[in-house]
Amino acid sequence: MILVALKKNTRMRYGSVLAKEVDCTYSHAVKILQTLEELKLVEFKKKGRIKVIKLTKKGNDVADAIENINKLIK
Repeated sequence: MILVALKKNTRMRYGSVLAKEVDCTYSHAVKILQTLEELKLVEFKKKGRIKVIKLTKKGNDVADAIENINKLIK
């Protein structure tokens, strides 16, 4: 759901804000984001002391697929 949350809102996203949006702890969100980065679904950009999270093209495609699956099962 982190990928879908990133896709829905294109403004700059931070880990703490994203964790609140998907209703999980910050530390759990960080672990998920690290895995997504390894899979090349998200990338981090440093803006001063803050890391901004952005979907890659591949991540956007996966988020689209997740949204389509959610529509089918609801």
